[in-house]
Amino acid sequence: MKDLSCCRVDVDANLIEDAKACLEKNEADVFAQVKIFSLLGNDVRLKIVRLFLEFERLCVCDLADILAMKQSPISQHLRKLKDGGLLLNKREGMTIFYFINPQEKERLERLINHSSTCS
Repeated sequence: MKDLSCCRVDVDANLIEDAKACLEKNEADVFAQVKIFSLLGNDVRLKIVRLFLEFERLCVCDLADILAMKQSPISQHLRKLKDGGLLLNKREGMTIFYFINPQEKERLERLINHSSTCS
């Protein structure tokens, strides 16, 4: 069996220190991305976010029809996305519409690379 351990001859101390400093400097961004990836790691939630990026605002009934699911699990996914800061909602009469938090929209578009649209 081959030894697959590192065979580096010289340590580039500057590279190591620069990389550590980079991680420390960007720790808040990494934490935010981990939170987003955790939320989007579920296929239904990822589909929901993609729908919101394309159609801007939808209600639970819309999503239930689009995804062919019951409203209860859709509501649970929406709550997780809202609690995670990715979605906001607004009541209009008896209907609650959900939409992407404007502060997160650009980040979500970059992370999801929402280049393919439905239109």
